[in-house]
Amino acid sequence: MVGYDPKADGRNISSFEVALAGSVSGLVTRVMISPLDVIKIRFQLQIERLSRSDPGAKYHGILQAGRQILQEEGPTAFWKGHVPAQLLSIGYGAVQVYKTLRDAVVTMYRTEGPLVFYKGLNPTLIAIFPYAGFQFSFYSALKHVHKWVLPAEGRNNENLRNLLCGSGAGVLSKTLTYPLDLFKKRLQVGGFERARVTFGQVRSYRGLLDCAQQVLQEEGPTGLFKGLSPSLLKAALSTGFVFFWYELFCSLFHHMKKADS
Repeated sequence: MVGYDPKADGRNISSFEVALAGSVSGLVTRVMISPLDVIKIRFQLQIERLSRSDPGAKYHGILQAGRQILQEEGPTAFWKGHVPAQLLSIGYGAVQVYKTLRDAVVTMYRTEGPLVFYKGLNPTLIAIFPYAGFQFSFYSALKHVHKWVLPAEGRNNENLRNLLCGSGAGVLSKTLTYPLDLFKKRLQVGGFERARVTFGQVRSYRGLLDCAQQVLQEEGPTGLFKGLSPSLLKAALSTGFVFFWYELFCSLFHHMKKADS
C-alpha cells in the first residue's frame, strides 16, 4: 500500500499480517471487479465500432454488454478466465474457448507449442516501463497539487490523500498506455478465430506493428481505446475496494490480537 505506515494509526499488527491483508484484499477485489474486466476485453476484441449505429456491433455499452452476456451465457460468464487471471497467466482471451484451465493449457501446448503462452509479450513489456514511470510521476505531481489546493488544516487524512492521488495517477497512466493493452489482447487470442466467429469479425495479426497498423486503418484512432471506459471504471473501483478490504482486514487482525491479550 503506497505510503502506508502500519504503526501510524496505532494498530498492533505485524508485517506478515500487513502483507496478508494486502494479498487477501487484492484477491477479493479481483473477484468483485471481474465482470468489468470481462466486458472490457469483449470491447477490446470487437472489430466493429462500439456504437448502436453499427449494425454489426454486438456490444456498444457497458450496461448493454452486461445484459447481453447474462442472457446468452449466464452469470458465470462474468468470471470466465478468473483462475488464470488470479495466477497472472495469459488471461481471459485464451481460456474462454476451453472447458477448463487444464484443458486450455494442454490443448494450446499441443497445437501451437510453448511459444503460444507468450503471445502479446512485446506490448506487455513495452507498456511496463512507461506505465510505471507515468504512475509514479503523476502520483508525485498529484500530491503536490493536493498540497497546493488544500490548506494545511485540511490535510489530516493521509489515507484519503493517497487513495485520491493513487487513483488519479492510475487513471492517467492507464489512459496513456491503454492502446498497448488492446494490442496485447488482440495478439493473445490469435489462433482462436474459429471459436470466435459468433462474436463478430475476426482478424489475424503478424505482430505488434501489424496489429497497430490494422487497428488504425480499419477502426480509426478511437479503436485504440475500445474498452477504456470499463477499464477506468474498473481501475477506480479496484483502488477503492482494495483500500476498503485492506483496512477492514487490518482492523480485524488488530481486534483479534486485542481479544487474545
